[in-house]
Amino acid sequence: MKNFDVSLYLVTDRNILSSGKDFYVAVEEALQSGVTMLQLREKDISSREFYEIAKRLKDIAAKYNVPFIINDRIDIALSVDADGVHLGQEDLPCSIARKIMGDKKIIGISAGSVDEAVKAEKDGADYIGAGAVFYTGTKKDIGEAIGLLNLEKIKKAVNIPVVAIGGIKYSNAQDVMKTGVDGISVVSEIMASDDIGFATRRLKDAISK
Repeated sequence: MKNFDVSLYLVTDRNILSSGKDFYVAVEEALQSGVTMLQLREKDISSREFYEIAKRLKDIAAKYNVPFIINDRIDIALSVDADGVHLGQEDLPCSIARKIMGDKKIIGISAGSVDEAVKAEKDGADYIGAGAVFYTGTKKDIGEAIGLLNLEKIKKAVNIPVVAIGGIKYSNAQDVMKTGVDGISVVSEIMASDDIGFATRRLKDAISK
């Protein structure tokens, strides 16, 4: 059994940082304050730049024993020896990713329905990113919001951890956790905050109630 905790899962976004904040300092502050899993998501940069950022973040995550996940890019994940990848429905199939990555790496799959979640588990996924639970502005390619009821159905349909994604904030985090999911994934609620440490600790408190 791989050892990871999806309870407070941070997905990075350099473009929404408060003005003047250093990206690496911001991520480290979130890790210090209780983030349990870190995903690097970068869309519009070169492979070389993605690789350089990934290398630095992997070292920072390792200081806190937090698993480091790369979004979409299996090649980048392998090149920096990341702990795993997170793949969407339009990315390489989970079964193929597993053959490339091997058994020891973590593979997460985004799922917006029970069928997608069940298939991901069957194909060897280690966790499900279920959503978008609420409407979110941080991912333009995401489908309709699934809501809390469908989130609960996905959680009940699989035996692997489920982390809720999409539009999750401090104000709705407790309602999300009441569905039985194993954790929440956030982007702007931490990355766009003026006080990243406070924002992280507040979320940590909300999900532990």
